[in-house]
Amino acid sequence: MIESIQNSNIKQLTHILAKNAARRASGVFVVEGGQENRRALQFGFVPVKFFICEKFFTGNVPQGAEIHSISDKVYEKVAYRGTTEGIIGIYETKNTDLNQFTPSPNSSVIVIEGVEKPGNLGAILRSAEAFAIDAVIVTDCKTDFYNPNVIRSSVGCLFGMNIFAASNATVADFLTKNSFCIFTTFINENAKTIENIDFRGRCALVFGTEHSGLSEFWQSQGANFVIPMGGTIDSLNLGSAVAIACYELARQRVAGRLKNYSRAK
Repeated sequence: MIESIQNSNIKQLTHILAKNAARRASGVFVVEGGQENRRALQFGFVPVKFFICEKFFTGNVPQGAEIHSISDKVYEKVAYRGTTEGIIGIYETKNTDLNQFTPSPNSSVIVIEGVEKPGNLGAILRSAEAFAIDAVIVTDCKTDFYNPNVIRSSVGCLFGMNIFAASNATVADFLTKNSFCIFTTFINENAKTIENIDFRGRCALVFGTEHSGLSEFWQSQGANFVIPMGGTIDSLNLGSAVAIACYELARQRVAGRLKNYSRAK
């Protein structure tokens, strides 16, 4: 059993947790929690190591990677969420090149320009997965897809989503070549409210940054829509805006009948 945070395996773990550059250089990332590790394995991510704290872990020990038993004191030091569930995994990253994506005839994608906050990206991935969006594409990416906050806020939905990174120009070219209808999100005199946009074909919904909105590059790329609001505030959190748009897209595609109902968690 590992009982010291000075152990070489624990040092590697904490280094990968703390540093985006370390994750990129090593090609691995950290997953904490039972549900998140189950989803990573379910969707084909390759495990390298598992750290198990027997005091808190109640599931089946995963196979196919090194297993390290750690004390509860070490676990409490390295776990992002304290004493929850007793399992931390290290996995190989996957290729996020847009060329890996082959859209289906009726694909729907969310394009996020320059997202900065890991929590927002995680929330967007959770909404996209919940409403059966085919891919999330991030342009001018300013956050690491495998940041622990992305994984935590997406509750592991990152692992089941197609997620890609590319430049604005590359994404616009990809969408045009693949006959996507592009819908952009900013306020002008030509904007339609979201319920008056037809999302039933192959479509891409493009959202801007948290602080400055959509860049001029995208403002001339497609039809514009807005989400109507009745209060005094003039904008929504990026994650909330994407969730509303994903719901409306799904609602239109199933003629107003979503398959599952769930409570917020």
